[in-house]
Amino acid sequence: MKPNYLVAAESWLSDEYDAQTRERVRYLIDNDRKELEESFYRHLEFGTGGLRGIMGVGTNRMNKYTVGMATQGVANYMKANFKNLDKIKVAISYDCRNNSREFAQITANVFAANGFRVYLFDSLRPTPELSYTIRHFGCQGGVMITASHNPKEYNGYKAYWEDGAQVTSPHDTNIIDQVLKITSPAQVLFSCENPDIVTIGEDVDKAYLKDIST
Repeated sequence: MKPNYLVAAESWLSDEYDAQTRERVRYLIDNDRKELEESFYRHLEFGTGGLRGIMGVGTNRMNKYTVGMATQGVANYMKANFKNLDKIKVAISYDCRNNSREFAQITANVFAANGFRVYLFDSLRPTPELSYTIRHFGCQGGVMITASHNPKEYNGYKAYWEDGAQVTSPHDTNIIDQVLKITSPAQVLFSCENPDIVTIGEDVDKAYLKDIST
């Protein structure tokens, strides 16, 4: 009987995943079973602080698919929680780590494909400015792509609520429940025509600096 991690890895050889990802998974299957097991023995845990993990292919790694699935879970919860709104709004920022910009764009695309308006910074911004931006635009939530103090191999995904703070009870556990229901990229809306993504930058910087200095 095949070990569970190998079964999980072989599922990533399907057409749901891009060619580069499939190639890397095939390499690990053929050449590095230890790394393969580390990458696939479990799903990267979405905890009260969001996601945090080593970047790479696999269910236990930070990559475009785990970020997309986490975002779909967050979006599903927000749609249920704010169903009285015509348009849910979120803000997204990111740090200078490898792949942070890509993960932020994927996060924006998934939210937009779910019918959200997304405010996405044009370049990296600090976490306090994201918190401000959520309140500035009257957003219902936001995401910061960062792994804080962790080593360079890591990245992370922190979810925020409409008050500009990281999600707390009961939203944190409810979001976790929704994220756990997303087990395949097929469940994720990764793109749509005419996404409602607004690029933000200097104007928000000026408003932020003005408000924190008065």
